[in-house]
Amino acid sequence: MKKILPIEIPPLKTCSLKSRKSKVDRADFARTWKTGGTLEDFMDRLPDILGANDLKAVVSAIATSRKTDKRVVMAMGAHVIKVGLNPVVIDMMERGIITAIALNGAGIIHDLELAMVGRTSEEVLEGLEQGAFGMARDSADFLNQTISGTQKKSLGLGEAVGRAIIEEQLPFAGESIFAAAYRLNVPATVHVAIGTDIIHIHPEFEPGAVGRASHLDFRLFASVIAGLEEGVYLNVGSAVILPEIFLKALTLVRNMGHKVEEFTTVNMDFIRHYRPTTNVITRPVSMGGKGYTLLGHHEIMFPLLAAAVIEKLARL
Repeated sequence: MKKILPIEIPPLKTCSLKSRKSKVDRADFARTWKTGGTLEDFMDRLPDILGANDLKAVVSAIATSRKTDKRVVMAMGAHVIKVGLNPVVIDMMERGIITAIALNGAGIIHDLELAMVGRTSEEVLEGLEQGAFGMARDSADFLNQTISGTQKKSLGLGEAVGRAIIEEQLPFAGESIFAAAYRLNVPATVHVAIGTDIIHIHPEFEPGAVGRASHLDFRLFASVIAGLEEGVYLNVGSAVILPEIFLKALTLVRNMGHKVEEFTTVNMDFIRHYRPTTNVITRPVSMGGKGYTLLGHHEIMFPLLAAAVIEKLARL
């Protein structure tokens, strides 16, 4: 084999640095903090670059959507509840910023446990080793009885849980997202994958009842998505279930003739996942609109987003 020699570099075609296109401009730089500043000052001082620019764009999209009476839909995994964000989510519903909410099956469990005893989230490894994981009797009985009654009352799962929490006057009902949604008449849907939640392992669980109630919630969710034009869809902390639900609801309502093309999608999570990237950020906005990814801890990023939206709305 012939020996490969280092390349000889001839005179190259060059250009002026001033005429070259650059992606970073000092005009976009962050501005340093001044003592006594406000949240508005903080947001204005962020750089107009990458994630900071996306955060400001999402804040503007949500505020504009609500100012023009468009929908802002929040789909969330149960981790959002487990990091203490129920008060922030409820406040956003009470302010009329979040107009519909969707959760996976774990959402009703953690939300109910907070309403019942003010605590949630067990030590899984310790319980698993002892065969005790998921064996809390109180919450399983409450939810399985509520599920059993959904068919008689013609209720979806989200509405049934919120109603039951209020009717039973649970001691911490004020901390419940589902109770708040029921009180405020905000659509709250639950999308269950059977076998994923601890209440499914209890003998009182009725899979037919939960399937019917969850399907009714899917139809309600689809009705919400049918009116998403010029609105915002947030997927917070769900890597699989809710991105798939969203994609199916979107294709259903488009097939039915609803115009859902120009809207904003947002995914918030610790890392990038395949399904939220494709099924929330990329595919749904292929006909218009824009998708954003905001990376970071929910317990930091979502309160920041909520506060920035509230401040933005106050100035519009």
